[in-house]
Amino acid sequence: MTVQAHRHGTEELCEAGLELYARALREGGLAGAEAAEAPCLIDIGLLYPAVDDLSRLEPVAPAVALQRLLRASADRIAAERRREQRLADVFEPLFRLGGRNTAGEDSPVLRIHSNKERTSRAITEALAEGTDELLSIQPHNGLIAPPLHIQEAALERDQAFLDRGGRVRALYQHTVRHSPVVVARYERLTGDVSARTLDEVTERLIIVDRAVAFIPANADRSLALEVRHPALISYFVTTFDRLWRLATPMHPRAVRQPTRGGITPRQRAIAALLVEGHTDTAIADRLGMNVRTARVHIAKLAATLGSESRAQLGYLIGRSGILGPER
Repeated sequence: MTVQAHRHGTEELCEAGLELYARALREGGLAGAEAAEAPCLIDIGLLYPAVDDLSRLEPVAPAVALQRLLRASADRIAAERRREQRLADVFEPLFRLGGRNTAGEDSPVLRIHSNKERTSRAITEALAEGTDELLSIQPHNGLIAPPLHIQEAALERDQAFLDRGGRVRALYQHTVRHSPVVVARYERLTGDVSARTLDEVTERLIIVDRAVAFIPANADRSLALEVRHPALISYFVTTFDRLWRLATPMHPRAVRQPTRGGITPRQRAIAALLVEGHTDTAIADRLGMNVRTARVHIAKLAATLGSESRAQLGYLIGRSGILGPER
């Protein structure tokens, strides 16, 4: 009845309810009869009967109310993720029945892997069968490194591929050029292996022998899509090759990125995103660093250009010419 009358969800707040809630906060409460205009306030739990006068309603503190609603929202999201996982588990074996390619081969054109363990196992199996080339794009999110046992397993897997005569090429963001974990990884690998970096890269991509690729199937990368369609593989390889030509070598011989006018390459990348209007969080995500590091670089950039405000910084970036073409 409440939803029909207000035509909104049971955890949403209509305009009439918002006005009544605001008045209840200002006045410390209101008469129970007044809540009849917006019964969603009681449904959501923003108003509750006063202990000393049941005919009077008192408001829940906004901070408490918001936390309660956010918790309910998080519970719904968690429930949807569990449902997503169950559906992936159910449909994974069905891909083997309905996803066969036109040539009638046993391997499906598309296959979804429902968790990170299955994805890792599938990549390991693909590399074990591979003999030619491994191409990968590895975006960094500025968070902590994977557990040591996962790093070691990936290192052993890649080294075994190199030992069979395979070639490894990997793309990262510039922010990992001085990462101890990444640097140590390439110091330990032996064989035909090289890595390059860019300001920004695409989502994670792994291609083995230009025959099979792995890409994320959802936002948190807990699901992965295994792709064996020749047209899609060709598209992925072309994208990788074009990014590779634009990238700066990191291993085996690192090329130092030039500093222009006291502005580092990383600060130039941040400046470009600042003038486009991106937030600190978005900049950090796209460049593969945490928000705190991004803000440190923004502060250094502002100090170098003599900016005293965010608005002035954008103006000074444009006037400085630091985003112009390389000489």
